[in-house]
Amino acid sequence: MRSINRVVLMGHLAADPELRQTKTGIAVTQFPLATNYLIKEKNGEKSEMADFHRIVAFRGLADICDKYLAKGTAVYVEGKLMNNSFDDKNGNRHYRTEIVADNVNILTWKKSKHGEGEVSIQDIPEEEEREELVEA
Repeated sequence: MRSINRVVLMGHLAADPELRQTKTGIAVTQFPLATNYLIKEKNGEKSEMADFHRIVAFRGLADICDKYLAKGTAVYVEGKLMNNSFDDKNGNRHYRTEIVADNVNILTWKKSKHGEGEVSIQDIPEEEEREELVEA
């Protein structure tokens, strides 16, 4: 039997994307995505709540996210769920769940944070062929 690991989210960036490089020079951008939902309180009133998801993009998609996304931008994200662990300076093991994006559609356009003014869909470069990143 084949497994499926697919995540689809639509929400707003809760912070500006952060671009960095892996040890091997691959571009990585990460940002928190807020998804909202309503709950009904005991008194019958509805309250809006939010979940925050850690989104990670690699290579060309990382560069596009860094260049065109900003806090508050609405996006539609497709990707896969990954669980990672790492040890901090004190040797404590930490676990993190994140969505590795393979598609990010920008739903609202804001001014580019690089001072280029409004952007249009024609300004975005063609999507690169993306390979799965596996770091040893």
